[in-house]
Amino acid sequence: MTKLRMAIIAAAFILLAGLAGWSWYSTLRSPQMTSEADPAAVARIGGAFTLVDQDGKPADQSLLKGKWTAVFFGYTYCPDVCPLTLQSLARTKKALGADADKLQIVFITVDPARDTPANLKAYLKSGGFPEGVIGLTGTQTQIDTVEKAYGVTAVKQGSGDSYSYSHSAVIYLMNPAGKFDSPLGEDLPADKSAKIIRDTMNSYRG
Repeated sequence: MTKLRMAIIAAAFILLAGLAGWSWYSTLRSPQMTSEADPAAVARIGGAFTLVDQDGKPADQSLLKGKWTAVFFGYTYCPDVCPLTLQSLARTKKALGADADKLQIVFITVDPARDTPANLKAYLKSGGFPEGVIGLTGTQTQIDTVEKAYGVTAVKQGSGDSYSYSHSAVIYLMNPAGKFDSPLGEDLPADKSAKIIRDTMNSYRG
């Protein structure tokens, strides 16, 4: 197989994965994918997982209970979307004002080979990121399981130490019962995201 053919196949695979991710994101953003309609579809998003946090402590789906949670998938070597999304979430929490303490942020890596607990901890302490973010990592099998549960697409690109990931950028808003409620776009202005979250909190009946 020629290098050109291999490159074409690789490009086609990445394109298909990207289209699949966009299709999933579009489905999430549709009016039907809310907690007020089609409970069966909503129930398919999320589920049980076993990971470790940035302190090396075991973590599972129970950490989602008792608070509203913004769950976001990314990786510490991400050059743009991940840091920008975390910075956007920091602005959103600030815009929530008195309601900020009701929202926690969970960052799940798609790159467990490099994102050890120590690396996650150092990354999340970087300036401009929200305080108190819970970073989660694990084995590749554990990460594959949680990606499947949330419908996340993560495609590795390149090899060696300089590889990257093309991955879904949806922020999953989970209710205090640990169930998926609604998606948030990573590119929404902070005041709009805060309004969506606040309105969702106020309409929640548990």
